[in-house]
Amino acid sequence: MARAEKKRGASTASAVAVEKPARSADRRPLYFAAFLVFADAALVALIITFVPYTKIDWDAYMSQVDAFLEGERDYTKIEGDTGPLVYPAGFLYVYSAIKFLTGGQVFPAQILFGVLYIANLSLVLLLYVKTEVLPWWALGLLCLSKRVHSIFVLRLFNDCFTMTLLHAAMVLIIYHKWYLGLIVFSGAVSVKMNVLLFAPSLLLLMVKAMSIKGVFFALLGAAVVQVLLGMPFLLAHPIEYISRAFNLGRVFIHFWSVNFKFVPEKLFVSKELAIALLILHLTTLLVFAHYKWLKHEGGLFGFLHSRFKQAKSIHQLVSSQPRPSMLSKEHIVTVMFVGNFIGIVCARSLHYQFYSWYLYSLPFMLWKTHFPTPLRIVLFLGVELCWNIYPSTAYSSLLLLFLHISILLGIWFSPTEYPYINKRT
Repeated sequence: MARAEKKRGASTASAVAVEKPARSADRRPLYFAAFLVFADAALVALIITFVPYTKIDWDAYMSQVDAFLEGERDYTKIEGDTGPLVYPAGFLYVYSAIKFLTGGQVFPAQILFGVLYIANLSLVLLLYVKTEVLPWWALGLLCLSKRVHSIFVLRLFNDCFTMTLLHAAMVLIIYHKWYLGLIVFSGAVSVKMNVLLFAPSLLLLMVKAMSIKGVFFALLGAAVVQVLLGMPFLLAHPIEYISRAFNLGRVFIHFWSVNFKFVPEKLFVSKELAIALLILHLTTLLVFAHYKWLKHEGGLFGFLHSRFKQAKSIHQLVSSQPRPSMLSKEHIVTVMFVGNFIGIVCARSLHYQFYSWYLYSLPFMLWKTHFPTPLRIVLFLGVELCWNIYPSTAYSSLLLLFLHISILLGIWFSPTEYPYINKRT
């Protein structure tokens, strides 16, 4: 009997030894990702050298930074040539540092943003290599966007820093560094609030992976970051700071809309459209949460019931760790990317720089669908085409909306990945 057990153990170990190399044998994604980083770095250098810089928001950023550095703490008095400052305080710190490093000159700032582009690309490639959703050759799609290269090194938008910090937070989170990930995520929010589109997904993942006490302290850490960064303004002019930096009711100019240009301007700026899209956004998030992201837990209500049914006291309620709780990298990235994309689909206005909010998630989401590969590539190139039509037209915005909905439906009808590292029970 002992000999049989020993033999069985040896054969099991042998099987594991055989299985392990088989899983890690294909190192092509890692090698190709490294090649893409170096190749894209060369491309970025060529763009900075030979393609003329486009003046859009840089002068306004520098004017706002100058007012801040000169001691102004009233957000209603910090303005640039494109209008008042509408970003949280982290934006001012980031661009103050950029001005210090570059002297406010465009060319050295372009070099800095070129480095930022490569850092962001490296973080995104790490997410893709670790999740293993794409075939190795499809990683090249992440480097094909003319518009995103322009956003980074020819426009110098603050979206670039926001999304780089967001992707850094996601890398930390897939390694289950939740507290540090939330701090970096809050840093991203402090530069531009679009990152809040990821917040519902992130909160759901936290509740699945952490105790209620853990979720509370993670959110508290994120809140402390916002308070510390905004402290100079909160102490001097708190109402002005909060109303300007965290204004969720801004109405964008119809001309610049890439996604709803086919809507008449009167309807575009109306509160009715804004409320309808908000309801659609929240409803879609709830439907995905119930039927997709919490499918293996019995849906939203089944998850909440199983999560807290065994708590016999308040202490157990807030301290009990979910079982299982170790989320897979693929599930984390899927929920984050798709949750953000739902917000993109339901956004009233997408400006050209907003493409950086979700371009890097497109290949991942397309390969989560069951579409044939040629269709995936056509959808990707179609979205890129729409973002490179300037100015946008009713037809290009209709096409973009159709492509967005097609991708979202493809994700909806695709199988749902098992969310945990732990084996199924």
